[in-house]
Amino acid sequence: MAVYLGSPDLGKKIREDSSEGAKERMQEGMMAWGKWMEDNKANIVYAGAPLGVTKRVDKNGISDTRNAIGAFIVVKAESHADAAKMFLNHPHFMIFPGECVEIMEELPIPKM
Repeated sequence: MAVYLGSPDLGKKIREDSSEGAKERMQEGMMAWGKWMEDNKANIVYAGAPLGVTKRVDKNGISDTRNAIGAFIVVKAESHADAAKMFLNHPHFMIFPGECVEIMEELPIPKM
């Protein structure tokens, strides 16, 4: 699973950007993202989605919280390193001002 990380306010800033060229940058970014998805479709298990407001549940109940996770995707690869290589030059941080993509290996559930 890969998670796209950035400032919690990043998506809102991008959507509300009215500076010259902002709309074109957004369109260019979405086209690049679509191309990345098409180029990697054989290795995409689940396309994931952008993520919204976060709730936290702990022993004290439910509360609002924030984190840097903006979206996720599930991919398959021969190795963890190969999965990470899929995200080199990804539009998330090349066109949009995202910070990074973190790729986590899925592990088997321990047998009891």
